[in-house]
Amino acid sequence: MNPSRPRIPEATVARLAVYLRVLGGLADSGRSSVSSGELAGAAGVNPAGLRKDLSHLGPCGVRGVGYDVAGLRDRIARVLGVERSRACVLVGLGNLGSALADYAGFGSRGFEFVGLFDSSPERIGQDIGGRPVRPLTELDEVVATTSATIGVIATPAEVAQSVCDRLTAAGVRSILNFAPVTLAAPAGVDVRQVDLSVELQVLAFLDTSRDSDDVVRVPALGGMS
Repeated sequence: MNPSRPRIPEATVARLAVYLRVLGGLADSGRSSVSSGELAGAAGVNPAGLRKDLSHLGPCGVRGVGYDVAGLRDRIARVLGVERSRACVLVGLGNLGSALADYAGFGSRGFEFVGLFDSSPERIGQDIGGRPVRPLTELDEVVATTSATIGVIATPAEVAQSVCDRLTAAGVRSILNFAPVTLAAPAGVDVRQVDLSVELQVLAFLDTSRDSDDVVRVPALGGMS
C-alpha cells in the first residue's frame, strides 16, 4: 500500500466512490456546499455513516455549514487515486465490451481506455468510442507505452483466464472481470468480479422472499449512471 494513502476498509472505499459521483453532480449543477444530510440521502446512506466514512479523510466539513463540494470532491478523488486520468485496457469487444468502450461516463470519472483488444478478425480495426480495436498481439506494446495498470475483461468465460494471464504478464496490476468465471491471478494483482447473472439471481431471491422476515438484505453494487 502507498504509505501516503490512509488505510480504508474496502466497503468504505466503495461508498467514497458513490459520494464522489454525487459531489460531481452537485458541482456540475453549480452547488458550492452540501449538508451531511443531503449528501447522505443522495448517496443512500445515513448521515452518521457518511460522517464515519469521511472521518478516514481527516477533518472535512464545518458544523452548521456542511461540506465544500469542490474541496471534498477533490479530496476523495485524491484518496481514490482518480485525481488524474488512469489508463485502462479492455479485452473482448462483444456486446458488453463494446458498450463499456463506448460509455462516455468513464472519462469524467478518471478512466481512459487507451487500448481495445479482440481476437476476432471481424472486430479488429473497427472504431468503438473513437478508438480502434487492436489484435491481442499488440497488448504488451500498448500497456508498456501507455503505462496502463488496469485491465477490463469482457470475454467469454472459456478464454478469460488466458486473457488474465496475458494482462498480468504485460504488467497490468488491477483487473475488472465481467466474464462469469473465477480468475486465478498472481500475488499483487487485484481482481474484481462483476457477474451480472449473480446480481440478477440475488434480486430474484429478494423478490420471491419480499414478505419473509428471514431475508438479510445484501448491499447493492455501484452501477454506471
